[in-house]
Amino acid sequence: MTESTHIVPGSQVTMHYRVFLEDGMEADSSYEAEPLAFVMGDGSVVPGLEVGLLGLQPGDTQSLQVDPTVGFGFRDPAQVRTLPRSDFPDTMTLQEGLIIAFSLPSGEEVPGAIVGLSEDTAEVDFNHPLAGHTIRFEVEILEVVSPEPTIVG
Repeated sequence: MTESTHIVPGSQVTMHYRVFLEDGMEADSSYEAEPLAFVMGDGSVVPGLEVGLLGLQPGDTQSLQVDPTVGFGFRDPAQVRTLPRSDFPDTMTLQEGLIIAFSLPSGEEVPGAIVGLSEDTAEVDFNHPLAGHTIRFEVEILEVVSPEPTIVG
């Protein structure tokens, strides 16, 4: 791969980011951790953010507003499931707001947030926590590496 000055499809991008909710609350940030590194088009970031990054280059900062249609989607009531408390370990203290990693049959783990409790059941929301929100990304592009040219022939 070779250095490029602008982000294009297939570019390797390294950036810092902050995510803000509609009320201005910061929901996530990479500034206290490792920067995010991904390839444009690999599905690592939501489509609305990818489109907003096209053409940026190292050193650029950008503030991008992303609505649910091109962000984390809309909340789906079918993704809220009622599970028996007996499905949870006896040692686990269940409380509203608790986020738990659930294993799918494929081995993939998905987070679920407890949103309701009764004596015998727990209501678990498997929607992405940012689903339904219009969010603002603040990004700082650190590095851009252009994709290798494809040779046809």
